[in-house]
Amino acid sequence: MGSSKGLDDVLRDWGFDPHSLSVRLVKGSDGRDVIQMRIDLGVLQMETQGRPDGQTFDGYPSFLDRMLALEEKSPDFVMDDDQCFDADREFLQYYHRRISWLRLQHYHRAVEDADHTLALMDVCRDHAPDEDWTMSHEQYRPFVMFHRTQAAAMAALDEADAEKAISVLEDGLEQIRDIFIEHEAEEEFDDDEMVVQLTKLRDSLCEEYDIGPSLQQQLDQAVKTEQYELAAQLRDELARRESR
Repeated sequence: MGSSKGLDDVLRDWGFDPHSLSVRLVKGSDGRDVIQMRIDLGVLQMETQGRPDGQTFDGYPSFLDRMLALEEKSPDFVMDDDQCFDADREFLQYYHRRISWLRLQHYHRAVEDADHTLALMDVCRDHAPDEDWTMSHEQYRPFVMFHRTQAAAMAALDEADAEKAISVLEDGLEQIRDIFIEHEAEEEFDDDEMVVQLTKLRDSLCEEYDIGPSLQQQLDQAVKTEQYELAAQLRDELARRESR
């Protein structure tokens, strides 16, 4: 039986910090880029292309792609235990890579992985075996949207487009609000930690770049102060802009 190599050198040279996410982009043995994440008991290594584990499903690039193909053939299928297990594996893998991209400040890649997760959540919602399993995943949708919004805004800032970053933040906040409304939890929206963080980022960018309140902010304020005629005008203007 041949000897196997341990990770002693890697772990000794790269200490674990329980208070910080430690991630690095390195070269694999064949020269490809791979992501490594230091965890308490070792190192996770993820591919930068395709699924983080580099695996495929029946020739499809990911479990999501496999499920979308199945959905096209059988629109009313119900996920079985194996499919639920494979979905959870893919959720976890893309979560690890998404937070790694955020840490590495590769914001466009974080957006891509968030979009993948949201699409997989849609499939799971539509074909779940029961309501409890659905809710066990849907409860994380605002969290994924938080990451996506944060990453998209930072990507816009990297491109020196502060107005786009602010617009992205406002759109993300409205989408998260819609999720809270859908689950009859709108009263919790304003105090939610993720919402507070995104709002603070939006407001700080508005102040730093001297950008006035957007139409959406003006509308929210008009509703809050019961200026209903003004609110109606602002809604009409927003509708006109969105239809362009």
